[in-house]
Amino acid sequence: MATKPTLVDQYGRPIERSVLTEAIAGPTITGVRSPLTGYPGDGLNPRRLANLLREADQGEPLRYFELAEQIEERDLHYAGVLGTRKRSVAQLSVQVDAASDDPLHVAHADMIRDWLTRDELADEIFDMLDAIGKGESYTEIVWDTSEGQWRPKCLEWRDPRWFRPKREDGATPLLRTDTGDVPLPAFKFIVARIRAKSGLPVRSGLARLAAWSWMFKAFTLRDWAIFTQTFGQPIRVGKYPAGATEADKDTLFRAVANIAGDCAAIIPESMLIEFIEAKSVASSLDLYERRADWLDKQVSKAVLGQTATTDAVTGGLGSGKEHRQVQEDIERADAKALSAILNRDLARPWVDLEYGPQQQYPKIRIGREDERDVKQTIDGIVQLVPMGLKVEKSWANDMLGIPDPDEGAELLAPAAAPDPFAAFGRGGATAFPPPLRGRDREGGEQSLQASGAPARRADDAIDALAAQTEQLLADASDAMVDTVRKLVDAATSLEDIRDTLLALKPDMPEARVAALMRLALVMARLSGRNEIAEQQ
Repeated sequence: MATKPTLVDQYGRPIERSVLTEAIAGPTITGVRSPLTGYPGDGLNPRRLANLLREADQGEPLRYFELAEQIEERDLHYAGVLGTRKRSVAQLSVQVDAASDDPLHVAHADMIRDWLTRDELADEIFDMLDAIGKGESYTEIVWDTSEGQWRPKCLEWRDPRWFRPKREDGATPLLRTDTGDVPLPAFKFIVARIRAKSGLPVRSGLARLAAWSWMFKAFTLRDWAIFTQTFGQPIRVGKYPAGATEADKDTLFRAVANIAGDCAAIIPESMLIEFIEAKSVASSLDLYERRADWLDKQVSKAVLGQTATTDAVTGGLGSGKEHRQVQEDIERADAKALSAILNRDLARPWVDLEYGPQQQYPKIRIGREDERDVKQTIDGIVQLVPMGLKVEKSWANDMLGIPDPDEGAELLAPAAAPDPFAAFGRGGATAFPPPLRGRDREGGEQSLQASGAPARRADDAIDALAAQTEQLLADASDAMVDTVRKLVDAATSLEDIRDTLLALKPDMPEARVAALMRLALVMARLSGRNEIAEQQ
Protein backbone atom coordinates (compact mmCIF):
# COMPACT_ATOMS: atom_id res chain seq x y z
CA MET A 1 0.00 0.00 0.00
CA ALA A 2 1.42 3.32 -1.09
CA THR A 3 2.30 5.77 1.62
CA LYS A 4 0.86 9.26 1.61
CA PRO A 5 3.44 11.85 0.54
CA THR A 6 4.51 14.13 3.36
CA LEU A 7 5.48 17.13 1.22
CA VAL A 8 2.47 19.25 0.21
CA ASP A 9 2.04 22.81 -1.04
CA GLN A 10 0.19 25.69 0.62
CA TYR A 11 -3.11 24.27 -0.63
CA GLY A 12 -2.47 20.80 0.77
CA ARG A 13 -1.78 19.25 -2.64
CA PRO A 14 0.89 16.50 -2.77
CA ILE A 15 4.06 17.09 -4.74
CA GLU A 16 4.56 15.25 -8.04
CA ARG A 17 8.34 15.38 -8.38
CA SER A 18 8.38 13.90 -11.88
CA VAL A 19 6.38 16.86 -13.23
CA LEU A 20 8.56 19.56 -11.71
CA THR A 21 11.57 19.09 -14.00
CA GLU A 22 9.73 19.43 -17.34
CA ALA A 23 7.67 22.16 -18.99
CA ILE A 24 3.98 21.26 -19.11
CA ALA A 25 2.24 24.55 -20.01
CA GLY A 26 3.97 25.57 -23.24
CA PRO A 27 2.18 26.36 -26.50
CA THR A 28 0.83 23.65 -28.79
CA ILE A 29 0.40 24.13 -32.51
CA THR A 30 -2.71 21.98 -32.90
CA GLY A 31 -3.97 21.93 -29.30
CA VAL A 32 -5.95 24.33 -27.17
CA ARG A 33 -2.88 26.39 -26.18
CA SER A 34 -2.30 28.01 -29.55
CA PRO A 35 0.15 30.94 -29.75
CA LEU A 36 -2.10 32.53 -32.38
CA THR A 37 -4.56 35.04 -31.00
CA GLY A 38 -7.84 36.58 -32.04
CA TYR A 39 -8.60 40.29 -32.46
CA PRO A 40 -11.82 41.09 -30.59
CA GLY A 41 -10.94 44.80 -30.66
CA ASP A 42 -11.62 45.06 -34.37
CA GLY A 43 -14.96 46.80 -34.82
CA LEU A 44 -15.56 46.90 -31.06
CA ASN A 45 -18.71 48.67 -29.90
CA PRO A 46 -20.42 49.03 -26.50
CA ARG A 47 -22.65 45.99 -27.01
CA ARG A 48 -19.78 43.71 -28.03
CA LEU A 49 -17.59 44.95 -25.19
CA ALA A 50 -20.32 44.33 -22.63
CA ASN A 51 -20.87 40.79 -23.93
CA LEU A 52 -17.10 40.13 -23.89
CA LEU A 53 -16.75 41.23 -20.26
CA ARG A 54 -19.84 39.28 -19.23
CA GLU A 55 -18.36 36.21 -20.90
CA ALA A 56 -15.19 36.58 -18.81
CA ASP A 57 -17.26 36.90 -15.63
CA GLN A 58 -18.92 33.57 -16.44
CA GLY A 59 -15.58 31.75 -16.50
CA GLU A 60 -14.46 32.11 -20.12
CA PRO A 61 -11.85 34.93 -20.16
CA LEU A 62 -10.18 34.02 -23.47
CA ARG A 63 -11.49 36.97 -25.49
CA TYR A 64 -10.99 39.36 -22.56
CA PHE A 65 -7.28 38.48 -22.37
CA GLU A 66 -7.00 38.93 -26.13
CA LEU A 67 -8.61 42.37 -25.86
CA ALA A 68 -6.29 43.34 -23.01
CA GLU A 69 -3.34 42.44 -25.24
CA GLN A 70 -4.74 44.52 -28.10
CA ILE A 71 -5.25 47.58 -25.91
CA GLU A 72 -1.57 47.51 -24.93
CA GLU A 73 -0.58 47.22 -28.58
CA ARG A 74 -2.84 49.94 -29.98
CA ASP A 75 -3.03 52.59 -27.25
CA LEU A 76 0.34 54.28 -26.91
CA HIS A 77 -0.65 56.13 -23.75
CA TYR A 78 -1.92 53.02 -21.95
CA ALA A 79 1.19 51.07 -22.99
CA GLY A 80 3.38 53.90 -21.72
CA VAL A 81 1.85 54.34 -18.26
CA LEU A 82 1.41 50.60 -17.71
CA GLY A 83 5.00 49.96 -18.79
CA THR A 84 6.18 52.70 -16.41
CA ARG A 85 4.38 51.08 -13.51
CA LYS A 86 5.79 47.63 -14.28
CA ARG A 87 9.36 48.79 -14.93
CA SER A 88 9.43 50.89 -11.76
CA VAL A 89 9.07 47.64 -9.78
CA ALA A 90 11.14 45.41 -12.08
CA GLN A 91 14.25 47.55 -11.56
CA LEU A 92 14.02 47.66 -7.75
CA SER A 93 16.59 45.83 -5.65
CA VAL A 94 15.69 42.33 -4.48
CA GLN A 95 16.94 41.21 -1.06
CA VAL A 96 16.58 38.01 0.92
CA ASP A 97 16.29 38.10 4.71
CA ALA A 98 17.17 34.99 6.67
CA ALA A 99 14.57 33.76 9.14
CA SER A 100 17.14 34.08 11.96
CA ASP A 101 20.88 33.92 12.67
CA ASP A 102 20.73 30.15 12.82
CA PRO A 103 23.31 28.73 10.36
CA LEU A 104 20.64 26.63 8.64
CA HIS A 105 18.38 29.66 8.12
CA VAL A 106 21.34 31.65 6.81
CA ALA A 107 22.05 28.81 4.35
CA HIS A 108 18.44 28.96 3.12
CA ALA A 109 18.73 32.70 2.47
CA ASP A 110 22.14 32.41 0.81
CA MET A 111 20.82 29.75 -1.57
CA ILE A 112 18.01 31.99 -2.80
CA ARG A 113 20.12 35.17 -2.69
CA ASP A 114 22.76 33.65 -4.95
CA TRP A 115 20.16 32.56 -7.52
CA LEU A 116 18.46 35.97 -7.63
CA THR A 117 21.63 37.63 -8.97
CA ARG A 118 20.77 36.30 -12.45
CA ASP A 119 20.56 38.90 -15.24
CA GLU A 120 17.21 37.50 -16.40
CA LEU A 121 15.47 38.35 -13.13
CA ALA A 122 14.36 41.87 -14.18
CA ASP A 123 12.65 40.52 -17.33
CA GLU A 124 11.01 37.70 -15.36
CA ILE A 125 9.64 40.15 -12.79
CA PHE A 126 8.36 42.36 -15.62
CA ASP A 127 6.44 39.40 -17.05
CA MET A 128 4.99 38.54 -13.64
CA LEU A 129 3.73 42.11 -13.37
CA ASP A 130 1.54 41.46 -16.41
CA ALA A 131 -0.99 40.79 -13.66
CA ILE A 132 -1.32 44.56 -13.14
CA GLY A 133 -3.06 44.91 -16.49
CA LYS A 134 -4.85 41.59 -16.91
CA GLY A 135 -5.52 40.88 -13.24
CA GLU A 136 -3.43 37.71 -13.15
CA SER A 137 -0.29 36.25 -14.68
CA TYR A 138 1.22 32.77 -14.77
CA THR A 139 4.91 31.84 -14.66
CA GLU A 140 5.98 28.22 -14.92
CA ILE A 141 8.95 27.04 -12.85
CA VAL A 142 11.15 24.46 -14.54
CA TRP A 143 13.25 22.85 -11.80
CA ASP A 144 16.77 21.47 -12.27
CA THR A 145 18.12 18.46 -10.37
CA SER A 146 21.12 17.66 -12.58
CA GLU A 147 23.61 18.39 -9.78
CA GLY A 148 21.72 16.44 -7.15
CA GLN A 149 19.98 19.47 -5.68
CA TRP A 150 16.78 21.34 -6.41
CA ARG A 151 17.23 24.66 -8.20
CA PRO A 152 14.94 26.69 -10.52
CA LYS A 153 16.33 26.30 -14.03
CA CYS A 154 14.18 29.01 -15.57
CA LEU A 155 10.96 30.95 -15.07
CA GLU A 156 8.81 30.86 -18.21
CA TRP A 157 5.94 33.33 -18.75
CA ARG A 158 2.79 31.61 -19.88
CA ASP A 159 -0.03 33.26 -21.80
CA PRO A 160 -3.02 33.77 -19.46
CA ARG A 161 -5.27 32.68 -22.36
CA TRP A 162 -4.12 29.13 -21.63
CA PHE A 163 -5.73 29.20 -18.18
CA ARG A 164 -9.24 29.68 -16.94
CA PRO A 165 -10.81 29.93 -13.48
CA LYS A 166 -12.77 27.15 -11.88
CA ARG A 167 -16.46 27.86 -12.45
CA GLU A 168 -17.40 26.96 -8.87
CA ASP A 169 -15.46 29.85 -7.33
CA GLY A 170 -14.15 31.93 -10.24
CA ALA A 171 -10.68 32.06 -8.68
CA THR A 172 -8.96 28.63 -8.64
CA PRO A 173 -6.81 28.51 -11.80
CA LEU A 174 -7.01 25.57 -14.19
CA LEU A 175 -4.66 24.72 -17.06
CA ARG A 176 -6.23 24.12 -20.47
CA THR A 177 -5.25 20.78 -21.98
CA ASP A 178 -6.46 18.76 -24.95
CA THR A 179 -8.23 16.37 -22.57
CA GLY A 180 -9.84 19.06 -20.41
CA ASP A 181 -8.97 21.67 -17.81
CA VAL A 182 -6.75 20.36 -14.98
CA PRO A 183 -5.57 21.86 -11.64
CA LEU A 184 -2.09 23.33 -11.56
CA PRO A 185 0.55 20.95 -10.14
CA ALA A 186 1.97 21.91 -6.77
CA PHE A 187 5.26 23.87 -6.66
CA LYS A 188 5.07 24.36 -10.43
CA PHE A 189 3.64 27.86 -11.06
CA ILE A 190 3.99 31.39 -9.76
CA VAL A 191 0.45 32.73 -9.89
CA ALA A 192 0.55 36.52 -9.57
CA ARG A 193 -2.60 38.49 -8.83
CA ILE A 194 -2.27 42.24 -8.27
CA ARG A 195 -5.65 43.86 -7.83
CA ALA A 196 -6.75 47.31 -8.93
CA LYS A 197 -10.04 46.62 -7.11
CA SER A 198 -11.51 43.93 -4.94
CA GLY A 199 -13.37 41.11 -6.61
CA LEU A 200 -12.70 38.11 -8.83
CA PRO A 201 -9.20 38.08 -10.37
CA VAL A 202 -10.54 38.46 -13.91
CA ARG A 203 -12.43 41.61 -12.85
CA SER A 204 -9.61 43.20 -10.86
CA GLY A 205 -7.15 44.10 -13.64
CA LEU A 206 -6.58 47.57 -15.08
CA ALA A 207 -7.37 46.37 -18.60
CA ARG A 208 -11.02 46.00 -17.64
CA LEU A 209 -11.08 49.62 -16.47
CA ALA A 210 -9.16 50.88 -19.50
CA ALA A 211 -11.27 48.98 -22.06
CA TRP A 212 -14.12 51.50 -22.01
CA SER A 213 -11.81 54.52 -22.25
CA TRP A 214 -9.91 52.87 -25.06
CA MET A 215 -13.10 52.16 -27.02
CA PHE A 216 -14.42 55.71 -26.65
CA LYS A 217 -11.02 57.12 -27.54
CA ALA A 218 -10.98 54.92 -30.66
CA PHE A 219 -14.33 56.43 -31.67
CA THR A 220 -12.93 59.94 -31.12
CA LEU A 221 -9.78 59.28 -33.13
CA ARG A 222 -11.80 57.76 -35.98
CA ASP A 223 -14.15 60.77 -36.11
CA TRP A 224 -11.15 63.09 -35.88
CA ALA A 225 -9.52 61.38 -38.86
CA ILE A 226 -12.74 61.58 -40.91
CA PHE A 227 -13.21 65.25 -40.03
CA THR A 228 -9.60 66.08 -40.91
CA GLN A 229 -9.83 64.28 -44.21
CA THR A 230 -13.09 66.00 -45.09
CA PHE A 231 -12.51 69.53 -43.81
CA GLY A 232 -8.74 69.68 -43.54
CA GLN A 233 -8.65 71.03 -47.10
CA PRO A 234 -11.04 73.58 -48.60
CA ILE A 235 -13.91 72.40 -50.79
CA ARG A 236 -13.21 72.88 -54.52
CA VAL A 237 -16.17 74.03 -56.59
CA GLY A 238 -15.78 74.18 -60.37
CA LYS A 239 -18.03 76.48 -62.40
CA TYR A 240 -18.52 76.12 -66.15
CA PRO A 241 -20.30 78.62 -68.44
CA ALA A 242 -23.62 78.04 -70.13
CA GLY A 243 -23.38 75.95 -73.23
CA ALA A 244 -20.39 73.94 -71.99
CA THR A 245 -20.09 70.56 -73.62
CA GLU A 246 -19.81 67.26 -71.82
CA ALA A 247 -16.13 67.14 -72.68
CA ASP A 248 -15.68 70.56 -71.06
CA LYS A 249 -17.50 69.38 -67.95
CA ASP A 250 -15.30 66.25 -67.74
CA THR A 251 -12.19 68.39 -68.05
CA LEU A 252 -13.34 70.66 -65.26
CA PHE A 253 -14.21 67.73 -62.97
CA ARG A 254 -10.83 66.09 -63.48
CA ALA A 255 -9.17 69.39 -62.62
CA VAL A 256 -11.20 69.79 -59.42
CA ALA A 257 -10.54 66.16 -58.39
CA ASN A 258 -6.81 66.20 -59.14
CA ILE A 259 -6.01 69.55 -57.64
CA ALA A 260 -6.22 68.11 -54.10
CA GLY A 261 -3.47 65.57 -54.64
CA ASP A 262 -1.45 67.13 -57.44
CA CYS A 263 -2.00 70.77 -56.43
CA ALA A 264 -1.91 71.61 -60.14
CA ALA A 265 -4.43 71.54 -63.00
CA ILE A 266 -5.29 73.28 -66.27
CA ILE A 267 -8.77 74.39 -67.34
CA PRO A 268 -10.15 76.52 -70.15
CA GLU A 269 -10.13 80.26 -69.56
CA SER A 270 -13.88 80.43 -69.48
CA MET A 271 -14.12 78.00 -66.54
CA LEU A 272 -13.75 78.90 -62.83
CA ILE A 273 -12.62 76.92 -59.74
CA GLU A 274 -13.58 78.37 -56.35
CA PHE A 275 -12.10 77.24 -52.96
CA ILE A 276 -14.57 77.35 -50.06
CA GLU A 277 -13.08 77.00 -46.55
CA ALA A 278 -15.19 75.61 -43.68
CA LYS A 279 -15.86 77.94 -40.79
CA SER A 280 -14.61 77.18 -37.21
CA VAL A 281 -12.50 74.20 -38.26
CA ALA A 282 -9.93 74.98 -35.56
CA SER A 283 -12.49 74.84 -32.75
CA SER A 284 -13.83 71.53 -34.03
CA LEU A 285 -10.35 70.02 -34.15
CA ASP A 286 -9.72 71.27 -30.60
CA LEU A 287 -12.84 69.44 -29.44
CA TYR A 288 -11.48 66.07 -30.63
CA GLU A 289 -8.05 66.70 -29.13
CA ARG A 290 -9.43 67.74 -25.74
CA ARG A 291 -11.66 64.68 -25.62
CA ALA A 292 -8.77 62.31 -26.43
CA ASP A 293 -6.51 64.02 -23.85
CA TRP A 294 -9.23 63.83 -21.19
CA LEU A 295 -9.60 60.08 -21.75
CA ASP A 296 -5.81 59.67 -21.52
CA LYS A 297 -5.81 61.48 -18.18
CA GLN A 298 -8.42 59.12 -16.81
CA VAL A 299 -6.24 56.18 -17.81
CA SER A 300 -3.24 57.85 -16.11
CA LYS A 301 -5.25 58.20 -12.91
CA ALA A 302 -6.28 54.54 -13.04
CA VAL A 303 -2.77 53.20 -13.71
CA LEU A 304 -0.48 55.64 -11.86
CA GLY A 305 -2.93 57.32 -9.49
CA GLN A 306 -2.06 60.79 -10.81
CA THR A 307 -1.39 62.76 -14.01
CA ALA A 308 1.51 65.10 -13.20
CA THR A 309 4.22 62.62 -14.21
CA THR A 310 2.59 61.93 -17.60
CA ASP A 311 0.76 65.13 -18.58
CA ALA A 312 2.39 68.55 -18.21
CA VAL A 313 -0.47 70.74 -16.97
CA THR A 314 0.43 74.22 -15.76
CA GLY A 315 -1.35 75.20 -12.58
CA GLY A 316 -2.78 71.70 -12.04
CA LEU A 317 -4.26 70.69 -8.72
CA GLY A 318 -1.55 69.45 -6.35
CA SER A 319 2.22 69.78 -6.62
CA GLY A 320 4.49 67.53 -8.66
CA LYS A 321 6.05 66.26 -5.42
CA GLU A 322 2.66 65.14 -4.10
CA HIS A 323 1.86 63.36 -7.36
CA ARG A 324 5.23 61.62 -7.26
CA GLN A 325 4.48 60.45 -3.72
CA VAL A 326 1.23 58.90 -4.97
CA GLN A 327 3.16 57.03 -7.65
CA GLU A 328 5.69 55.84 -5.07
CA ASP A 329 2.86 54.57 -2.85
CA ILE A 330 1.56 52.45 -5.74
CA GLU A 331 5.08 51.25 -6.53
CA ARG A 332 5.55 50.21 -2.90
CA ALA A 333 2.23 48.35 -2.88
CA ASP A 334 3.10 46.47 -6.10
CA ALA A 335 6.53 45.55 -4.71
CA LYS A 336 5.05 44.22 -1.45
CA ALA A 337 2.40 42.22 -3.32
CA LEU A 338 5.00 40.65 -5.64
CA SER A 339 7.29 39.90 -2.68
CA ALA A 340 4.49 37.99 -0.97
CA ILE A 341 3.80 36.07 -4.19
CA LEU A 342 7.45 35.05 -4.61
CA ASN A 343 7.71 34.01 -0.96
CA ARG A 344 4.63 31.82 -1.34
CA ASP A 345 5.27 30.29 -4.78
CA LEU A 346 9.08 30.27 -5.06
CA ALA A 347 11.01 30.68 -1.79
CA ARG A 348 8.98 28.29 0.36
CA PRO A 349 8.65 25.53 -2.29
CA TRP A 350 12.38 25.71 -3.00
CA VAL A 351 13.36 25.36 0.67
CA ASP A 352 10.86 22.51 1.11
CA LEU A 353 12.25 20.64 -1.90
CA GLU A 354 15.88 21.11 -0.85
CA TYR A 355 15.68 20.90 2.95
CA GLY A 356 12.21 19.62 3.72
CA PRO A 357 9.38 21.42 5.57
CA GLN A 358 10.57 24.15 7.95
CA GLN A 359 9.09 26.13 10.80
CA GLN A 360 10.48 29.39 9.39
CA TYR A 361 11.41 30.43 5.87
CA PRO A 362 13.55 33.19 4.32
CA LYS A 363 11.77 36.28 3.02
CA ILE A 364 12.25 37.81 -0.41
CA ARG A 365 11.91 41.57 -0.17
CA ILE A 366 11.52 43.86 -3.21
CA GLY A 367 11.62 47.62 -2.83
CA ARG A 368 13.64 50.73 -2.27
CA GLU A 369 15.71 50.96 0.84
CA ASP A 370 14.17 53.15 3.52
CA GLU A 371 16.07 56.38 3.85
CA ARG A 372 17.91 56.07 7.15
CA ASP A 373 20.64 58.15 8.73
CA VAL A 374 23.22 55.39 9.04
CA LYS A 375 25.69 57.59 10.92
CA GLN A 376 23.10 58.54 13.50
CA THR A 377 22.11 54.89 13.91
CA ILE A 378 25.71 53.81 14.41
CA ASP A 379 26.32 56.60 16.92
CA GLY A 380 23.27 55.43 18.85
CA ILE A 381 24.51 51.84 18.84
CA VAL A 382 27.95 52.89 20.06
CA GLN A 383 26.39 54.78 22.96
CA LEU A 384 23.65 52.34 23.94
CA VAL A 385 25.37 48.95 23.57
CA PRO A 386 27.63 49.64 26.62
CA MET A 387 24.45 50.52 28.52
CA GLY A 388 22.91 47.11 27.78
CA LEU A 389 21.21 47.54 24.38
CA LYS A 390 21.12 44.22 22.49
CA VAL A 391 21.80 44.55 18.75
CA GLU A 392 21.77 41.56 16.42
CA LYS A 393 24.90 41.37 14.30
CA SER A 394 23.07 40.16 11.19
CA TRP A 395 20.69 43.13 11.41
CA ALA A 396 23.61 45.57 11.51
CA ASN A 397 25.21 43.83 8.50
CA ASP A 398 21.96 44.03 6.54
CA MET A 399 21.51 47.71 7.42
CA LEU A 400 25.02 48.54 6.18
CA GLY A 401 24.72 46.23 3.17
CA ILE A 402 27.69 44.14 4.35
CA PRO A 403 27.35 40.37 3.73
CA ASP A 404 28.22 37.86 6.44
CA PRO A 405 31.90 36.83 6.10
CA ASP A 406 32.73 33.36 4.85
CA GLU A 407 34.55 30.98 7.12
CA GLY A 408 38.30 31.53 6.93
CA ALA A 409 37.98 34.87 5.11
CA GLU A 410 40.45 37.65 5.89
CA LEU A 411 38.70 40.17 8.11
CA LEU A 412 39.34 43.82 8.67
CA ALA A 413 40.67 44.65 12.14
CA PRO A 414 40.69 47.94 14.03
CA ALA A 415 43.87 49.93 13.54
CA ALA A 416 46.21 50.12 16.53
CA ALA A 417 45.88 53.35 18.49
CA PRO A 418 48.91 55.69 18.10
CA ASP A 419 51.37 55.50 21.02
CA PRO A 420 51.79 59.04 22.41
CA PHE A 421 55.12 57.97 23.90
CA ALA A 422 56.52 56.55 20.65
CA ALA A 423 58.85 59.53 20.39
CA PHE A 424 60.58 58.31 23.55
CA GLY A 425 62.63 55.19 23.88
CA ARG A 426 61.31 52.27 25.87
CA GLY A 427 62.42 51.95 29.47
CA GLY A 428 62.41 55.70 30.10
CA ALA A 429 65.43 56.51 27.92
CA THR A 430 64.93 59.54 25.74
CA ALA A 431 65.44 59.28 21.98
CA PHE A 432 67.07 62.71 21.79
CA PRO A 433 70.39 63.84 23.25
CA PRO A 434 70.34 65.96 26.42
CA PRO A 435 70.60 69.75 26.02
CA LEU A 436 74.17 70.96 25.54
CA ARG A 437 75.71 74.17 26.90
CA GLY A 438 78.21 76.60 25.39
CA ARG A 439 81.29 75.02 23.84
CA ASP A 440 80.11 71.54 24.71
CA ARG A 441 77.12 72.19 22.51
CA GLU A 442 79.25 73.25 19.57
CA GLY A 443 81.58 70.32 20.10
CA GLY A 444 78.65 67.98 20.34
CA GLU A 445 77.24 69.23 17.05
CA GLN A 446 80.62 68.83 15.41
CA SER A 447 80.93 65.30 16.77
CA LEU A 448 77.45 64.43 15.42
CA GLN A 449 78.44 65.69 11.98
CA ALA A 450 81.76 63.83 12.11
CA SER A 451 79.99 60.56 12.99
CA GLY A 452 77.65 60.88 10.06
CA ALA A 453 74.49 61.54 12.15
CA PRO A 454 72.07 64.16 10.81
CA ALA A 455 73.01 67.67 11.90
CA ARG A 456 69.71 68.51 13.54
CA ARG A 457 69.28 71.18 16.21
CA ALA A 458 67.89 70.00 19.53
CA ASP A 459 65.35 72.78 19.65
CA ASP A 460 63.89 71.70 16.24
CA ALA A 461 63.42 68.16 17.54
CA ILE A 462 61.80 69.44 20.74
CA ASP A 463 59.48 71.77 18.79
CA ALA A 464 58.39 68.94 16.49
CA LEU A 465 57.70 66.62 19.40
CA ALA A 466 55.85 69.37 21.22
CA ALA A 467 53.62 69.95 18.18
CA GLN A 468 52.88 66.22 17.94
CA THR A 469 52.08 66.07 21.64
CA GLU A 470 49.73 69.04 21.31
CA GLN A 471 47.84 67.33 18.45
CA LEU A 472 47.53 64.06 20.38
CA LEU A 473 46.32 65.93 23.44
CA ALA A 474 43.70 67.78 21.37
CA ASP A 475 42.42 64.53 19.82
CA ALA A 476 42.18 62.79 23.18
CA SER A 477 40.44 65.73 24.86
CA ASP A 478 37.99 66.10 21.97
CA ALA A 479 37.11 62.41 22.21
CA MET A 480 36.46 62.73 25.94
CA VAL A 481 34.38 65.89 25.48
CA ASP A 482 32.33 64.31 22.67
CA THR A 483 31.62 61.25 24.80
CA VAL A 484 30.46 63.31 27.74
CA ARG A 485 28.37 65.63 25.53
CA LYS A 486 26.49 62.72 23.93
CA LEU A 487 25.76 61.20 27.31
CA VAL A 488 24.49 64.50 28.69
CA ASP A 489 22.27 65.03 25.63
CA ALA A 490 20.74 61.59 26.06
CA ALA A 491 20.30 61.83 29.85
CA THR A 492 17.07 62.87 31.54
CA SER A 493 18.42 63.79 34.99
CA LEU A 494 21.64 64.47 36.90
CA GLU A 495 21.44 61.02 38.46
CA ASP A 496 21.21 59.53 35.01
CA ILE A 497 24.38 61.40 33.98
CA ARG A 498 26.19 60.20 37.10
CA ASP A 499 25.23 56.56 36.61
CA THR A 500 26.11 56.64 32.92
CA LEU A 501 29.51 58.18 33.56
CA LEU A 502 30.27 55.58 36.19
CA ALA A 503 29.25 52.80 33.83
CA LEU A 504 31.49 54.14 31.04
CA LYS A 505 34.45 55.16 33.22
CA PRO A 506 36.66 52.17 32.22
CA ASP A 507 36.31 53.22 28.56
CA MET A 508 36.80 56.95 29.12
CA PRO A 509 39.96 58.43 27.59
CA GLU A 510 40.84 60.34 30.79
CA ALA A 511 43.94 58.22 31.50
CA ARG A 512 45.25 58.98 28.05
CA VAL A 513 44.59 62.70 28.55
CA ALA A 514 46.41 62.67 31.89
CA ALA A 515 49.44 60.94 30.37
CA LEU A 516 49.54 63.39 27.52
CA MET A 517 49.31 66.32 29.94
CA ARG A 518 52.32 64.97 31.83
CA LEU A 519 54.14 64.64 28.55
CA ALA A 520 53.23 68.22 27.68
CA LEU A 521 54.77 69.40 30.94
CA VAL A 522 57.97 67.52 30.10
CA MET A 523 58.02 69.18 26.69
CA ALA A 524 57.57 72.59 28.27
CA ARG A 525 60.49 71.99 30.62
CA LEU A 526 62.72 70.75 27.82
CA SER A 527 61.83 73.73 25.67
CA GLY A 528 62.58 76.13 28.55
CA ARG A 529 65.93 74.52 29.31
CA ASN A 530 66.80 74.67 25.63
CA GLU A 531 66.04 78.39 25.47
CA ILE A 532 68.19 79.00 28.58
CA ALA A 533 71.04 77.08 26.99
CA GLU A 534 70.82 79.21 23.84
CA GLN A 535 71.01 82.43 25.87
CA GLN A 536 74.22 81.36 27.68
